[in-house]
Amino acid sequence: MSFIPIACPTFGQEEAAAVSRQILSGWISMGDRVKELEARICDHTGAAHAIAMSNGTATLHAALLALGVGPGDEVVLPTLSYVSSANAVLYCGATPVFCEVDPATFNVTADTVAAALTPATKVIMPVDLKGQPVDFDNINKLAEARDIRVLSDSAESFGAIYRGARVGIQCDLHSFSFFANKNVTMGEGGAVTTDDADLAELCRCIRNQGQSERYVHVMLGHNYRLTDIVAAFGVVQMDRLEDILTEKARIAAIYDQAFANHPLITPPWVPEYCDRPSWYMYSITLTNDVDRDGMIEEMARRGVDHRLSFPPIHLQPFYREQFGYGEGDFPVSEDVFRRFVDIPCWAGMTDSQIEQVVDAVQKSAEAALR
Repeated sequence: MSFIPIACPTFGQEEAAAVSRQILSGWISMGDRVKELEARICDHTGAAHAIAMSNGTATLHAALLALGVGPGDEVVLPTLSYVSSANAVLYCGATPVFCEVDPATFNVTADTVAAALTPATKVIMPVDLKGQPVDFDNINKLAEARDIRVLSDSAESFGAIYRGARVGIQCDLHSFSFFANKNVTMGEGGAVTTDDADLAELCRCIRNQGQSERYVHVMLGHNYRLTDIVAAFGVVQMDRLEDILTEKARIAAIYDQAFANHPLITPPWVPEYCDRPSWYMYSITLTNDVDRDGMIEEMARRGVDHRLSFPPIHLQPFYREQFGYGEGDFPVSEDVFRRFVDIPCWAGMTDSQIEQVVDAVQKSAEAALR
C-alpha cells in the first residue's frame, strides 16, 4: 500500500529547461519573462492588466495600498482564511474586521459581509476558499451601494469559472498565489489582476520600490518584484493549467459520486453560479457523529494524507492577544473548521490511488464514530 500525499505539484523537464535557459541568458531579475507571464495571465483571466509579484501576500498588501487603505480604515474579510489575508490589512495600518461564512460553500456572502460593515469600511475582501468562487455579483452590488471597493483574495481559485468567465475580472482587483500546492506553481509567486489602468500602475509602482521610472521614487513602495527565473518556470506551468484542472475535475466527480449518499460525509457543494471550481482542495464535511481527529489518524494508517486547512484567524494566538478574540466569537466558522477535512485531489493520481482514498475515507469515518 503506497502513501498518498495531500498534494503533488505537476512539473518536469520543461520547467527545468526553461529555468536553465533563463539562467544561461544572463538575465535573472525582473524582465521579459515576467512580462510574458503577465501576458499569459491576462490571456487566461481576460483581465486587462496583470502584475506579477514575489508571493500572494505581497499581492494582497500592494492591492490594498493601491486602493488607499491606511490607518483608520477597516477591511471586512472572513475569519475562515489563511492568516495572510488579515496580516496584509495590518501591514497597511488598517483594521481587519471579520465576518462569518456560509457553511455550505465555506465562503462569505453579501449578507454575512453586510453584517460587518461600518462607516469605516474601506474595502471588502472576500476569499475564494478551497478554489470555490464567492458570489461576486451580490457582493459587488452591496459594495457599489455603499461606495466600497472589492479586492478578491482569489489565491486558491486561479482557473475557476464564474458565470462563464474565468476568475480574475469580477472585482476591482483579484489577488492570486502561485505557492507550491497551487494549480499553477512556481514555489512562490503571485499576481494581481485588474481592468483598472490606474490601479494597475499603482501596483506596479508599489511592487518596485515606488518607482515611476528608473530611480525616480514617487511613493513609499516595496520590493515585491518577481524574478525572471521564477517567471520562466511559471510560463511553462501556464501551459499545463487546463490539463491539471480537467484532471482534478475528473477526480472530484469520482469523489462526488462516492460520497453522495454517505450518512457521515458530505461532499463539496458547488452553487449554480460556479461553472467550475479550481479544485485547489477537495474538502469533505463530516457529521458531528464523527471524531475528526480519530478519523484522520485512521486515514494515515490506511496510507492516505489529509489537511485540516486553516484555523479561523480570530483564534490564532496573535489575533487573540491583539484583539481579544476567543472561542465562540464566530461560531459558524469555528464549526465548519472542526468538521471539514481536505483529501488528496491532484493531477497524476492513478485510479488505484483514487480508490484507495475513497476506501480509506469511508472506512475511517465509520471507524471514528463517537
